[in-house]
Amino acid sequence: MSNAPQVQPVLDRIDADFDNSLQRLFALLRIKSISADPAFAGDCKLAADHLAKDIATLGFETEVRPTAGHPAIIAKSNGKRNGGGGVRPHVLFYGHYDVQPVDPLNLWHRPPFEPVVTDHADGRKIIVARGAEDDKGQLMTFVEACRAWKSVTGSLPVDITIVIEGEEEIGSKNFVPFLKKNKDELKADFALVCDTGMWDPNTPAITTSLRGLVYEEVRIKAANRDLHSGVFGGGAQNPIRVLTRILGGLFDDNGHITIPGFYDGVKDLPPDVLAQWKKLNLTPESFLKPIGLSIPAGEKDRLLIEQISSRPTCDVNGIIGGYTGEGSKTVIPAEASAKVSFRLVEGQDPAKIRKAFRDYVTARLPGDCKAEFGDHSSAPAIALDWNMKPLAAARRALTEEWGKEAILMGSGASIPIVADFKRTLGLDTVLVGFGLDDDNIHSPNEKYDLKSFHKGIRSWARILAAFAEAPR
Repeated sequence: MSNAPQVQPVLDRIDADFDNSLQRLFALLRIKSISADPAFAGDCKLAADHLAKDIATLGFETEVRPTAGHPAIIAKSNGKRNGGGGVRPHVLFYGHYDVQPVDPLNLWHRPPFEPVVTDHADGRKIIVARGAEDDKGQLMTFVEACRAWKSVTGSLPVDITIVIEGEEEIGSKNFVPFLKKNKDELKADFALVCDTGMWDPNTPAITTSLRGLVYEEVRIKAANRDLHSGVFGGGAQNPIRVLTRILGGLFDDNGHITIPGFYDGVKDLPPDVLAQWKKLNLTPESFLKPIGLSIPAGEKDRLLIEQISSRPTCDVNGIIGGYTGEGSKTVIPAEASAKVSFRLVEGQDPAKIRKAFRDYVTARLPGDCKAEFGDHSSAPAIALDWNMKPLAAARRALTEEWGKEAILMGSGASIPIVADFKRTLGLDTVLVGFGLDDDNIHSPNEKYDLKSFHKGIRSWARILAAFAEAPR
């Protein structure tokens, strides 16, 4: 790459200063910024203040801003410049300082807010602490890359606005209003998120699509009370039977979802991307065997990697009805309910999917039964333009740093903030992260590979340089 002579001193600085980078991460990891528990509200404020103070030392114009919940941070590398479309690229980097609760505490091998570098079972060096990967370690890879650029050159290759929230782990309910309130101040050319993962410990990846989500609850009601099955059995309608018959019909024998119109707008992967995914050779042996399974359960005419990354899904997440306590109770229940979620892909409208599911259920109700629905969360799918210039620049930089071609991959998960950036700020988002599947995020003994942290910093240093040189 043509930026190699310029970026090399920055990479050398990252290597020389890595022990200090690790200590700065440890200082952030020691703060118990659990957003879900009001008892830790003070710690969340402390984390915001700590980060803001640290980022300000890099020459950013930095403020801690109030929200209706935990505070957010806005930091600008150039206080005079506002918005995209300038001479230099202007990026908006997003991260979050809040972490998940640590329960169950007894399953941790050491105190969750006392970070340590230790050995993984396979010999890898790992950082263990709550938030080590999600998202403190990830966001600090970007901050440390900026630090190295400023230390070596006195400047940054591109203009940067950093926005960090404190409620991602509880749904960012106050962050979207914050974005709307500050949207003029947060204008940029595109956004960056470091809250995703790699393909494996040595293969970098850029997440180019995120599945959307529709979460529904359906309740089938029949009689006006629970009934004695010896008296009414055979004559009275049983809501559990009705519900399970409807749910069982959601799939055909080939794993396709049978809701009319469900696949409307769904596109196949570009041939070159599908060819790349085939080479990854994701097998049931490697993916399912560790969880005690062996047979892919999705669409039989699709690769396993497609089933989990780029195809829409339907899952029954919970079902309740009748007597579930100890012993027996011979009743025909008056009602039965289920929670059902749909992961959506580009081209699917969450509102249409919600209506199609409800129409599907209602059309299959027998007489004497009625259905009630409760809607929960929903978010559209996100897909990047495969020809997006920043995407190509980031991919080149990652490939050079890791010595392996960076994978463009879809994520089966949903990151609602990416949709919010598009909807509220009009920004596409490049998702580059260095997490691994075994990082235990949201679980006891969360970890972040030391290599992920170190090379993550180096990767961002290269990516920023690549953005500066990419055609606009």
